[in-house]
Amino acid sequence: MAKKKAFALRINEDMMKAIEKWAADEFRSTNGQIEWMLNESLKKAKRSPKKRTPDTND
Repeated sequence: MAKKKAFALRINEDMMKAIEKWAADEFRSTNGQIEWMLNESLKKAKRSPKKRTPDTND
């Protein structure tokens, strides 16, 4: 599983409310919804991260 990196996100209050509502409608957390939205945008732009091969030296 890929590591997750925390960072602060500054976002317009109205946009955040819209994302929170969308997340609730989809039974996702707000964070999960934002991750899903970013992943969908990356796929659409054909910029998805490359699949990583598992390290065998763990």
